Amino acid sequence: MSQRPTADEVIGYHDSLSNWDRWGHDDLRGTLNLITPDVRMRAFGLVETGDVVSLSRDIDPENPDPLGSGIARALRFMNVDEVAHHVGKGVTRFDAVTETVLISAHGSNTHLETSAHYSWDRKNYNGYDVSDTTTCMGGTRLSIHLASSGVFTRGVLLDICALKGVDWLEPGYPIMPDDVEAAEQRQGVRVSPGDVLLVHTGHVRRTLSQGLVGDPRNPRIAGLHAACLPFLRDRDVAVLGSDAIQDVQPSGYDSFDLFRPVHTFGMTALGLWFIDNAELTELAAKCARIGRWEFLFACLPWRFIGVTASATNPVAIF
Repeated sequence: MSQRPTADEVIGYHDSLSNWDRWGHDDLRGTLNLITPDVRMRAFGLVETGDVVSLSRDIDPENPDPLGSGIARALRFMNVDEVAHHVGKGVTRFDAVTETVLISAHGSNTHLETSAHYSWDRKNYNGYDVSDTTTCMGGTRLSIHLASSGVFTRGVLLDICALKGVDWLEPGYPIMPDDVEAAEQRQGVRVSPGDVLLVHTGHVRRTLSQGLVGDPRNPRIAGLHAACLPFLRDRDVAVLGSDAIQDVQPSGYDSFDLFRPVHTFGMTALGLWFIDNAELTELAAKCARIGRWEFLFACLPWRFIGVTASATNPVAIF
């Protein structure tokens, strides 16, 4: 079993694992810089059959928070200004309607997060002051629109559930570096620079089936332990995703500063991008069936200026 770092060692990751200035003192894209044209071209070469698996779920205004995040919103308002009436054409044989949609980028939705989402000592990734990302008019830096070219790269699924021989990990199970490396060995795959790493915990499947465990405001959730942060830096992961919120809850540390250390130091030190609450059940079954755990990963978030996340529908293409 991997040794668990002390709280001080985890806090030290902010400096020891830092990507600040790696791509320039004014860089805003963080680990997306690892997805180079060569990395994309190699990923495109993984497409063989054209089969596609969605890694998201429907967003349903009748059930906007199926995972109990407490912050998900999804509202749909049908606009009553029919097209023909609006342009003054009176009664016509055709008509059309529009709607206004209000949606939380975070929460139960499958969403891509930027490094503006978390800060440490009032600083975001690359030293940008937290005031740049928390203005009432939205974040002026590190916004989701910086992923305007999308995320097209090699995706790797590490199925920790299959490694343990279970449908889902027990809530609160800490995934350690030994688990991650054992999953690589079992599947015959290695996470490489520029990859999207997807970690299958079974959290979505379990929650939709049996509900949350623990305090609804701070439930027990299986996820990566802070000890995995050096792995993410050493392997130069471009985007980290899972069917949970990445961090194990509780984190294993008493200090509230380490409530979610993978999010905190992944974002602030590495400039790492995250995909929370993906749907990985179908993908895990597909990978096990064909014996292949790598694929072309594609994700096109909103080009929305001033926000820290985008609801999205990432796909795996085989």
